[in-house]
Amino acid sequence: MYVLHMNVGEGETSYAKNSLLQKKIISVGSSMMEAAIFNILLEVKPKSMGVADLGCSSGPNALTAVSRIIHMVDAASQKMGLPVPELRVSLNDLPGNDFNAVFKSLPELYKNLKEDYGIEDCYVWGVPGSFYGRLFPGHSLHFVHSSSSLHWLSQVPLDLNPRVGTHLNKDKIYISKSSSMSVIKAYQQQFHDDFSLFLRSRAKEMVSKGRMVLSFMGRRSPNPCADEACYQWELLARALMSLALDGLVEKEKIDSFNAPYYAPSPEEVKCQVENEGSFVVVDVKSFGIEWDAGDWTNCKISSGNRVSKTIRAVVEPMFENHFHLGAEMMDELFRRYAKIIDDCFLETKFNYINLVISLVRKD
Repeated sequence: MYVLHMNVGEGETSYAKNSLLQKKIISVGSSMMEAAIFNILLEVKPKSMGVADLGCSSGPNALTAVSRIIHMVDAASQKMGLPVPELRVSLNDLPGNDFNAVFKSLPELYKNLKEDYGIEDCYVWGVPGSFYGRLFPGHSLHFVHSSSSLHWLSQVPLDLNPRVGTHLNKDKIYISKSSSMSVIKAYQQQFHDDFSLFLRSRAKEMVSKGRMVLSFMGRRSPNPCADEACYQWELLARALMSLALDGLVEKEKIDSFNAPYYAPSPEEVKCQVENEGSFVVVDVKSFGIEWDAGDWTNCKISSGNRVSKTIRAVVEPMFENHFHLGAEMMDELFRRYAKIIDDCFLETKFNYINLVISLVRKD
């Protein structure tokens, strides 16, 4: 079982210090969020509005989405001449998330809401648990948001668990161009199972005509092995293999690691929504975002180091749990990763593909 949470605290390798990319990703879904919230207020007219941010994480981005949602509710209410509804806001992430750091920011949020919008009827709390299952009472949510979370699977695909010392995805830590079809199908099936469960769970928790805006890593290509879907993992595998060649990590440890991650295509996502049947797809868009995106103005380091720091803040707890690397060896791994990325960037820059999907709950 892998440890799925970001690097906690405020240190140099923490998620709090290395989440500029995720902040940029939150902003790309703003127009869909505004449209969804406007339609909720127009069609449902809630006096008390249930809002959930799933996979809120911690650090400076934890309240970014919630702050924007509240601002959008206020602006839409004023535009329609309606009173701002009471807001019940749930922040969700896995139990290992640094919720205490998030809660310390709430007094400042409440202060800003009162001063900027005159909003006092807003109540925020944490809901630890997996969003691959029920989290909230029935028919209690009007708007659900999630950013940079649904590409994480509930578990490594069961078919990739080691059997009698054999490994199906040797030398790799995710899908790659050399992966067998059985590896690819195992990842696809796990995503399909997880996303369907996610939709079924939210369907029970949301009111009729409630809306969701979901943003996560994906791909435009129909090919799961396309560079846009997996090249960051390919390069990280190279860095790990270089440690193995130097006798610094066991190769068996690399062969037995598979990232609990999947980057779907828009067609896969729409197909799962249609098959589950509780929601209608309003819109799906894809955005290309450079690997080293974000405002790094005050951080004079190479692009490779920027990418390496961002990835490290996300995957280090998983790597610590599986590879049992000490601090110095972890530093060395991500130093090599940064060098590999910088060498690749001499020839071309790479983009992540971020999918944003807007859904409405059927009557």
